[in-house]
Amino acid sequence: MKGFPPSPEGQVTLANWRKPPFNRWAFQHVREIVPSADIPHDPGAVRELPEALVDLSDLTVDTDRGKLSLDAFLEDSFTDAMIVLHQGRIAFQHYANGMTSATPHILMSVSKSVLGLITGVAVDQGKLDPDALVTDHVPEVGSTAYTGATIRHLLDMRAGVSFDEDYLATSGPIIQYRKSTNWNPLEPGETASDLRAFYQTLTERDGEHGRPWHYVSPNPDLLAWVLERATGQRYADLASELLWRRIGAAHSAYITVDRLGAPRAAGGVCCTAPDLARLGLMFAEGGNRVVSAERLDDIVAGGNPKAWAESTGFEDYGQLPMRYRSQWYVLDRPSPLAFGIGIHGQSIYVDRETGFVMVKFSSQPLPLDPTRKLPTLELAEKIRDRMAGP
Repeated sequence: MKGFPPSPEGQVTLANWRKPPFNRWAFQHVREIVPSADIPHDPGAVRELPEALVDLSDLTVDTDRGKLSLDAFLEDSFTDAMIVLHQGRIAFQHYANGMTSATPHILMSVSKSVLGLITGVAVDQGKLDPDALVTDHVPEVGSTAYTGATIRHLLDMRAGVSFDEDYLATSGPIIQYRKSTNWNPLEPGETASDLRAFYQTLTERDGEHGRPWHYVSPNPDLLAWVLERATGQRYADLASELLWRRIGAAHSAYITVDRLGAPRAAGGVCCTAPDLARLGLMFAEGGNRVVSAERLDDIVAGGNPKAWAESTGFEDYGQLPMRYRSQWYVLDRPSPLAFGIGIHGQSIYVDRETGFVMVKFSSQPLPLDPTRKLPTLELAEKIRDRMAGP
């Protein structure tokens, strides 16, 4: 995107914005490509993040490309920003690829973890019952595979809906899903769709509701629709009112929307690295009257280990002892690590017992890259343990 205008071969477009090398620019400029809605912060209630920097230069990470130093791994994993908090202070920060502490970056599926917390606040306020049927709020999906599914099934990715989350597919339901959300261009002569209409195409089951964990991005987008119906507010406004204004964010966030304003809650949130770290800090500090301790306890301890162990995720994460609850993964350790993951290398890690938060934004070439995903989890554990001390 250099020049006025950029040359055709260097132009980032709706057709190429998630592909390398275009994604390196696009992930910091999403609202210039896809329509979006603001998630305002409160300028009068910004939480300061003092520094207490720690030297992590001696840390190494084991990868398929050998043992890498921290600096080498950050470069190898196409890291655009990384920030570590310990007990409310910045212990480490790194910015590259033109990013700064004020640059918004797309979260991809870490957006789901944001949604899980917003849903938790709505439950705390008595606006939503997680055991209620989805169709109690959105009867429009009554003739789809979501009939009989509960809000909890959506939250925990256990709805029996047939959907192949193949990020490299060139045809099929996932392409129609992307087109309906404004993430992919239409073909010549193709009629524009929208996210809410897309649900009418999801009529096939791949199991009963309550099945083992099965990752389906339309589930959290439907949950956002449920939230809008239950509260009578737009999702972007809810995200601002229930979360962003209350965590002390220093900048407004934004979220991509379809042609009728439906939010891409599954992957379209964009924010700065320090602000996502502030969200993690709220989690690490027990909710800070934003989310109840009960909701956070449920995320950390409430998932079903059997539902995880019988899923494809179990192998993808090297058979680690884990669970999934309310759009958060949890690594079962003596000090549990809750985390959210997004394609192309987005992540947030939170340990409540040690006051540890780590945020990492990347623009990796591949959507899913286990050679970088598991080493990033290893890095988070190493830094957490370093912060905790002997």
